[in-house]
Amino acid sequence: MTSPTDYLVRRLRLRHLELLVALADTGSVRGAAGSLNLSQPAISKMLGEVERGFGARLFERSHQGVQANALGVAAVYRARVILNEMARASEDVQALRGGAAAVLRVGAPSVTSIVPSAIVQLRQRLPGTAVQIREGRVRELIQRLLDGELDCVFGAITPELLGGDLLPLLQSEVLIEDQLCVLAASTNKAARRRGLRWADLRTAAWVAPPRETLVRQAFMTAFVNEGVDPPEPVIEALSSVTVGAVLRMDPSLLCAVRSEHARDEVARGGVRTVAVAPAIPLPSLGLFTRRGGVGQTAELQAFARAIQRAGSNR
Repeated sequence: MTSPTDYLVRRLRLRHLELLVALADTGSVRGAAGSLNLSQPAISKMLGEVERGFGARLFERSHQGVQANALGVAAVYRARVILNEMARASEDVQALRGGAAAVLRVGAPSVTSIVPSAIVQLRQRLPGTAVQIREGRVRELIQRLLDGELDCVFGAITPELLGGDLLPLLQSEVLIEDQLCVLAASTNKAARRRGLRWADLRTAAWVAPPRETLVRQAFMTAFVNEGVDPPEPVIEALSSVTVGAVLRMDPSLLCAVRSEHARDEVARGGVRTVAVAPAIPLPSLGLFTRRGGVGQTAELQAFARAIQRAGSNR
């Protein structure tokens, strides 16, 4: 007796998967027809074939268009992953034909010193590995991971992720503890004082990232816990290049950053960390992969170990 899975494998084509994604993205048969360059009757016929294959209605039809129901959402998610995996397979083949031994796709925040160090270590151990880095906000990178565009994401394990609906789809490993750090130019004399508390720096000229970032929220918490209003930054910037440049050009500035960003800037010279009490923890940093995947490749396992080594050397 033929199982439902056998039917799907033998009767459905990648075009059917493209249809599911197109319907979900456009919300209408007309939109999907335009996206796939097919007629509307052809779209309706293909949708019927897909729903027979799954043995269930996947989309609800109305005068406003079509919308995936709970079953359809699950099917669309898997279809999107399969299509992205096929695209990645094509890219892998081209990379291997070009001389690479393997390809690793990593998502990471734009401000990180650990990932570059880990990549160098990875390529020393597995020199034939080609690495593609995609930078952005962790939440967006996580979605790209789930969609099959990335192999892993390095980022903060936030309460939002821990309490969100994406957690059951993810496998996470805590690799590095993190905390809020203060940077100043090496010539900043006021920052050399001992026994500084956050309230002592209330009137300083600050550089800080935008309000929606974890670092800014921890920065505000540090002052609130001291019973004072958080200062408004005179410069708001996320780019590590901008932060480093303004600190070195204006010795009066202080900057709130992650500990790994602080380490990177100190190594470049011209800036130093400022000891401020009490310590303000930030969410731990970890490596996210998709749960229930085909297993971790040797390159991904080696990258995770390299991340741990890079973090322990801070």
